[in-house]
Amino acid sequence: SRRHAALLVAEGRVTVNGKEVREPGYRVDVQQDVVEVDSEKLELTPRSVLIRMHKPAGYLTTTEDPANRATVMELLPDEAKWQQLRTVGRLDLNTEGLLLLTNDGALKRFLELPASGWLRTYRARVFGRITQADLDTLSKGVEI
Repeated sequence: SRRHAALLVAEGRVTVNGKEVREPGYRVDVQQDVVEVDSEKLELTPRSVLIRMHKPAGYLTTTEDPANRATVMELLPDEAKWQQLRTVGRLDLNTEGLLLLTNDGALKRFLELPASGWLRTYRARVFGRITQADLDTLSKGVEI
């Protein structure tokens, strides 16, 4: 329980990467940090997280931008930002729509690879006039 874990921390029985931890809320990276209780290593398994988000136009689909432009990560609540989330696929800067984020690399690969057979559906809004010939061309697919 959390209460028992807090007691272990308060008693100085918990170390992270060899250093004693005294704060019950100390955050660990379950993929990199070594956590020990009474010198016994704990096996940490990250909890899989999958978030669906409506990406508004004007945000980059990336975790960081060297030009300091707004990214979808800024739209996440604070408690989700430390979970090492990655986007599943991409949406262009001025595109809006469903975007998935996960910390599960295997799930991310499965959803992104065409060989997985995961069906993707896209809707586009067209401004101006479109003919039946244009629709026929589009129905044959668009190579990106």
